[in-house]
Amino acid sequence: MTRAAALAGKLRGPVSDERVLAAIASIPRERFVPRGARRRAYANQALPIDCGQTISQPLVVARMLELLALRPSDRVLDVGTGSGYHAALLSLLAAEVWTIERHSELSSQAAEAIGGLGIENVSFIVGDGREGFAACAPYDAINIAAAAGDSVPAALETQLAAGGRLVAPVGEPEQRLVLVRRGADGAVERSERDGVRFVPLVRDG
Repeated sequence: MTRAAALAGKLRGPVSDERVLAAIASIPRERFVPRGARRRAYANQALPIDCGQTISQPLVVARMLELLALRPSDRVLDVGTGSGYHAALLSLLAAEVWTIERHSELSSQAAEAIGGLGIENVSFIVGDGREGFAACAPYDAINIAAAAGDSVPAALETQLAAGGRLVAPVGEPEQRLVLVRRGADGAVERSERDGVRFVPLVRDG
């Protein structure tokens, strides 16, 4: 059994979505952490990466993916590329992924790691994640992998398609995952879920 498969087994229970667990079992997490931290790559904890950012705790990543209820045909925006691990998992669960990162160095590293796995349905954008990526909107799902402050940025909600789902860590100083659903009529519904801790979403300026 690979270390990734063993990690997926440990997450079964808190996470029940078998597609999410299969994705976690398929992606070698050690490729997304600095060389000096690879012995801890499969620990259920956040780990530091370059530019003062982190790769999130595996359980939190899995819960976010589960809340998004992804379909194979979905178009997904991933805000806060970081290491690229989240985007790699999204690539196995959806048709197309656009991942945006403020730090060009991290975006390049993530592109190299994901490309090395033969994944071809992820596009990398360097920019302000709070503004999303309107050029390819609307999205069936939006994953925000950094603390959004006291509310989800309005630009991101507007890029969510009818029937779409968005998940983000929201709140100051205490953070919780917030699930946003846009109904077929355009109405938005929000619900609070798990308590979490993320680094802030980097803004321009």
